[in-house]
Amino acid sequence: MRFKTDENLHPQVADWLRSQGHDAVTVWDQNLRGESDLRVAEVCQHEGRVLVALDAGFANIRSYPPENFRCCA
Repeated sequence: MRFKTDENLHPQVADWLRSQGHDAVTVWDQNLRGESDLRVAEVCQHEGRVLVALDAGFANIRSYPPENFRCCA
């Protein structure tokens, strides 16, 4: 699977995902630190990545309707 870890997670999370055979990058790797949640979600959608984050804002289905933010469909 393809993952992106948000800036609120330690980069070692992406390291661990890679050690498990996944394609994982961080928001830090891609200079997206400080970008809006919507921008990060759009980049993940474009790249076909699952976002791993501790940000509860991403769980708001009014802001991020599941039908608009599906990965790996």
